Amino acid sequence: MNKILETVSSLGGVIPIDYAWIIQVFIVVLLALVINFFANRFMDKLHLRFEKTTNVWDDLFLDAARKPISVFIWAQGLLLALNILDIHSTLEMAELIEVLRRSVVVILFTWLIFRFISGMELRLTRPGTLKKPLDLTTAKAMSKLLKAATFITASLVLLQTLGFSVSGVLAFGGIGGIAVGFAARDLLANFFGAIMIYLDRPFVVGDWIRSPDREIEGTVEDIGWRLTRIRTFDQRPLYVPNAVFANIAVENPSRMFNRRINETIGIRYSDADKMPAIIEKVRQYLINHEDIETEERTLIVNFNTYGPSALQFFIYTFTKTTNWVDFHGIKQNVLLGIYEIISNEGADIAFPTQTLYLHEDPASSALGQVDP
Repeated sequence: MNKILETVSSLGGVIPIDYAWIIQVFIVVLLALVINFFANRFMDKLHLRFEKTTNVWDDLFLDAARKPISVFIWAQGLLLALNILDIHSTLEMAELIEVLRRSVVVILFTWLIFRFISGMELRLTRPGTLKKPLDLTTAKAMSKLLKAATFITASLVLLQTLGFSVSGVLAFGGIGGIAVGFAARDLLANFFGAIMIYLDRPFVVGDWIRSPDREIEGTVEDIGWRLTRIRTFDQRPLYVPNAVFANIAVENPSRMFNRRINETIGIRYSDADKMPAIIEKVRQYLINHEDIETEERTLIVNFNTYGPSALQFFIYTFTKTTNWVDFHGIKQNVLLGIYEIISNEGADIAFPTQTLYLHEDPASSALGQVDP
């Protein structure tokens, strides 16, 4: 850096002193532009070389470092220009410029690590990177913890660079932590609630959850340190503090193994003699159905009760799929198949009816008779 300043400052001997600093700053800016151009070209060639390797981490590091390196070059050029101004003025900014230079290095290095962690989060969830890719929730948790550790470390280093005593800051943090703990009880409760969600894993990003205790139902979009964002079925965002999940029951339908079909069907009383054949054929129909799980799940088809206007039998079975849309398609197919069985047996599905019996009074009948 000093050699560059000496080289640039030597131009003052051939350029009028009033304008020398302007030319010097221009040369510094031009030099930063040229260096940045060649640095980008060099990284482009490295990118092509790294693409040919099977190691994904070199590509990730290069992508993370590209922008911080470019900003570093321009920042050094700006600081060099400030050095030139310091030489040609009485502002005495040398110490400030040195502090800025060290601070820029810390900030840009932290930025590089943040970009690397974000890229790692995406790579770890992408199929093909690992034998068993991490789920999005675990990857986000790891990313947030690493970023938090990096931020705290960088903040302490930056404070030390700016002349603050790190030991004093830590001591103040220990004393002030008690007051902060009382003032931010809800914030801490939500923070530890997020940790328990990450550890217990009652749900992950992408799961459909609901709570019988609260009006909470939808798809989990994000699990933050304070809030969990849920997208309801009418596409509205629902923000739930993480501490809430420690005090309510949460159902996770996304982790069900099967979906259940539980229907009661009634046939006419006049078709009572056909009930045994209908039940047997419906049972065989469900056993042979390719979308019904019969090996590991319960299958029941039985005459159930004498209803007000129908003889009722019920079916209790499970589909192989858990997909909501596919389930309804299978259920429709099953119900139509059962109706076809009932029709083929010469029976019909009952509907609510009433039979009215009129009582005939013998006395009124006698009065109505006319002698011949």
